[in-house]
Amino acid sequence: MEVSANTPAVVTGGASGLGAATARALAAKGAKVAIFDMNEEKGNAMAEELGSVFCKVNVTSDEDVDAGFAKARDAHGQERILVNCAGIGNAIKTASRDKQTGEIKSFPVSAFDFVVQVNLIGTFRCIAKSAAGMMTLDPLTDEGNRGAIVNTASVAAEDGQIGQAAYSASKAGVVGMTLPIARDLMNEGIRVNTILPGIFHTPLLMGLPEKAIEALNASVPFPKRLGNPEEYAKLAMCMIETNYFNGEDVRLDGAIRMAPR
Repeated sequence: MEVSANTPAVVTGGASGLGAATARALAAKGAKVAIFDMNEEKGNAMAEELGSVFCKVNVTSDEDVDAGFAKARDAHGQERILVNCAGIGNAIKTASRDKQTGEIKSFPVSAFDFVVQVNLIGTFRCIAKSAAGMMTLDPLTDEGNRGAIVNTASVAAEDGQIGQAAYSASKAGVVGMTLPIARDLMNEGIRVNTILPGIFHTPLLMGLPEKAIEALNASVPFPKRLGNPEEYAKLAMCMIETNYFNGEDVRLDGAIRMAPR
């Protein structure tokens, strides 16, 4: 599906990092991008930069997501593009022993559930509601193309590290549902693909000490650096604009395979 002037698009987690880079890439081709995010300051700044609209959305809330899509569609029309970048993580062992006291603790299920609610169920919530809207549109081509959806998983879906049980499970769920959703929507001309980013240059990682960042750079086979959000955006745009790209889960990681820690 060619992205052209006034193509309506929604990017969740679009106020920073991978989402912001993708929003900019879409806007550069003329798309009208709605930014879904929890950070009002960054979200409004991004909307102002792109001449677009910001919607404060918590993807774990049906009401928030419904209101966000309503606001975006009122401003730009029904979206033909959805890119899901909203996500969180934590680092907690399944069960652990305190080195000083010997006290044994288990992973709080509420913390596990929260990560899954945001990363997996939040992503599915946005997909389902966006796809239902896309189904109301006329096809753009004789092949029946109506829209495109890109999701964000992680290399942790395949090689999660110590303490990443919740994060890995949530991202593996995104990978696991990609093909079934693509099949669900195949007769409606809506394509679904997922990117599995490796270690990327995002605000979260930039808070690490310089030595830690150098070690991360060295851990990537080639090129020996963190990924740039613009590289994620390029792959997202390829998935959106290549009509034969469907039902795929693609690693973008410089050939890294994560060690246990």
